Amino acid sequence: MSQQRTMSLAVSAASMRPTVIGRQQAVACGHYLAALAAMRVLDAGGNAVDAGVTAAMALAVLQPDIVSFAGVAPTLIYLEKEHRVLSLAGLGYWPAATDLNRLIAQGDGTSVPEGLLRTVMPAAPATHLEALRRYGTISFEQAATSAMELARDGFAVYPFLANNLDGAQDQYRRWPESARIFLPGGRPPRYGELFRQEDLGRTIAGMIEAERGARGDRDQKLRAVHDFFYRGPLAKAVARYHGKNGGFVTAADLAGFEVPVESSISVSYRGYEVHACDVWCQGITLLETLKILEGCNLGKLGHNTPDYVHTVAEALNLSFGDREAYVGDPKFVRVPTAALLSDAYAARQRARIDLERAFGKMPAPGNPENKPATAGSSERVYAAARGKTGMAPDTIYAGVMDRHGNVYSATLSDTTYDAPVIPGTGLVMSTRGQQSRLTPGHPAQVAPGKRPRLTPSPALALRDGKPFMCFGTPGGDVQSQSMLQVFLNVTQFGMQVQQAIEAQRFASASFPNSFAPHGYFPGRLCIEEDMPNGVIEEMRKRGHDVEVLPHLPAQSGAVCAVMRDADTGLKHAGADPRREAYALAW
Repeated sequence: MSQQRTMSLAVSAASMRPTVIGRQQAVACGHYLAALAAMRVLDAGGNAVDAGVTAAMALAVLQPDIVSFAGVAPTLIYLEKEHRVLSLAGLGYWPAATDLNRLIAQGDGTSVPEGLLRTVMPAAPATHLEALRRYGTISFEQAATSAMELARDGFAVYPFLANNLDGAQDQYRRWPESARIFLPGGRPPRYGELFRQEDLGRTIAGMIEAERGARGDRDQKLRAVHDFFYRGPLAKAVARYHGKNGGFVTAADLAGFEVPVESSISVSYRGYEVHACDVWCQGITLLETLKILEGCNLGKLGHNTPDYVHTVAEALNLSFGDREAYVGDPKFVRVPTAALLSDAYAARQRARIDLERAFGKMPAPGNPENKPATAGSSERVYAAARGKTGMAPDTIYAGVMDRHGNVYSATLSDTTYDAPVIPGTGLVMSTRGQQSRLTPGHPAQVAPGKRPRLTPSPALALRDGKPFMCFGTPGGDVQSQSMLQVFLNVTQFGMQVQQAIEAQRFASASFPNSFAPHGYFPGRLCIEEDMPNGVIEEMRKRGHDVEVLPHLPAQSGAVCAVMRDADTGLKHAGADPRREAYALAW
């Protein structure tokens, strides 16, 4: 056998699936049908934004338990003609009538209660429409038809969805309309059965008809779709339901909602420029951790050695400590973003890592601006949780690169089992209010008009000013952690994209969880069971509270990534077998 043939076999054995490689375009997202829908748009001449929005809306139908069509959609876009990255702030804010005292009275005093009261403005539809209007080329009908057909005609239930619906059935039963849709025939649908969401299909069809019936140019037609959702019959149905059932949302709240287009935040890391959405989401956690690790010789530590796992985990813990102390909606909270991402602060944070001993709890926040200590200041006290860490109840990802050099990166989310379906619409309005806090003085504390601090956080990396990688994942607080490891697997250790995604991962839970009731597990480090020999034992010796996860667990997220090879221009794409994610290329 030739040496070349031997090497080919070795490369193919590096992952269970191949890294798919295309000359013109590539897609990686949370479900194979959405990936196919996006590829159809690209094949027909659409750009990355057209295809990304198509995938995003399809994913909300295909994973309806944890991705609401009326949920959140933080989005990053690279425009080749303008050579820049921009962000669509796809996150809604609390209604004007939000009553903090009522939330405290009906909750546990610290967490936003389940049900109608955790509703914030539904941002995803406005985000998709704004992306299409400004940066796309196709109509809403062309982008939404796949989602409409999947909702109206149904799709086969897959294992992850079947398990989730089964586990949440008692929650769905609390509201008749929710039970009717998600428990057809009185039970959760089983693997391989056809699952329809006919009311949602009619809602999407109504949006399409609004575009068809509108006069004027493409912009005006897309605006008519926005108005149908936020000012027309859907908005009226939402406001009427909230009015009858004691919710906060009014017609005026919905009518005034728009999605801002803004600059991303970014850091340089060893020749790469890594972008995230602003501090209304947790993307800064990924960026700060990269800066802390930039001064570490990761190659010398070696991939997934005890020293590597310990160092990366502790760097993450430092960043999460800062997230808890500083990060929130920048319209309401002064976040020292530049200082948190500076080289000088990264060096100070890096110096806090003890290679021999874990923090054992959430580290105290750093002092990014080197301010004098305030007299009488003290650390916030958190109650420790017990038992298993559990899996975060969110999210899905879509990434696209097109033949023109444009890139789309979006993380879609919102649960449908913790608030009621609005009758006749098939929609649960964004329940992302659960990521706000009721604690006085907390940067994510609830306030009218304020956005929760969001976990969904897509990323987009450049190299020499050109797109290098778009990547993201579900997983709540695991997102930044899994994304970091995949990025380092590719850039530091030279792995193929699919190999980098499938490699064993770990994640800290040594900070308050972003989801209500915000469980905190001091020193907890979740490690997949097939980590190299000795790592788990050594982490325990260094003071980590280790929880062992099974091989390729859904709890570790489902990273998807598309990478452009700078030498060949070819697009490499990978998708995580931990869930039903899939990648395609041409």
